Amino acid sequence: MKILISPAKSLKDSVTSDNFDRCTHPEFIDSAEELIAIMRKKSSADIAAMMKISDKLSDLNRERFQAWEKTDHKRNGNPAAFVFDGDVYKGLDIETFSSDDVIYAQNILRSLSGLYGILKPLDAILPYRLEMGSKVENSNGNTLYKFWGDRITDFINNEEEEVLINLASNEYFKVINPKKINARIITPEFKELRGDKLKVISFSAKKARGLMSRYIIQNRISNIEDIKSFDVENYRFSEELSNENSWVFTR
Repeated sequence: MKILISPAKSLKDSVTSDNFDRCTHPEFIDSAEELIAIMRKKSSADIAAMMKISDKLSDLNRERFQAWEKTDHKRNGNPAAFVFDGDVYKGLDIETFSSDDVIYAQNILRSLSGLYGILKPLDAILPYRLEMGSKVENSNGNTLYKFWGDRITDFINNEEEEVLINLASNEYFKVINPKKINARIITPEFKELRGDKLKVISFSAKKARGLMSRYIIQNRISNIEDIKSFDVENYRFSEELSNENSWVFTR
């Protein structure tokens, strides 16, 4: 089993972890360096327009692109799952994992990334922001989906898992080619009763993806049917709303 999640736009300013000495190297670091070379040529205004962010944030990310060095990761990088600071990672709360939990997460949890392609929890990364949906002219086309092509799909296939738990957002999962994946893909969905209707509430759903990732890791779930027992923060599996590969959890 492998779990796929999205990265976070925001990063923690500082990270305290006992896992720095176990940091690993991102699989596609050379490809990331290729993208950095492209991004370094862009002005702050270009970055602001591309990412639809403020001038302050575009200035910050231009500085990050200029400072990024492949050889600097082991010395100054931070483990990916510890430095990402979005709602998914608040649900995951990896800082509270035991050492054995972290090792288990390293084996089954993968974060998709616009810059790095795919990351293990302990892969050392440098500060960046580059959403997978960004339009970036590159040698393969004008989007990051074109840039990555089937490389991430092939990487997942090479891990030879029978089941892929898709807890990534649509923006990020689109970099995967489901027709070429040699595994069953199960996509959990999280809904809340608002009035008389069940709705996907973005903030809650993102956190729930992290909570489910944590649940699978800490309970060492290997039988996928056991995921249906997920009951954190009042979620319950809905047999009625689910089908074979789309599993709905409500509260």
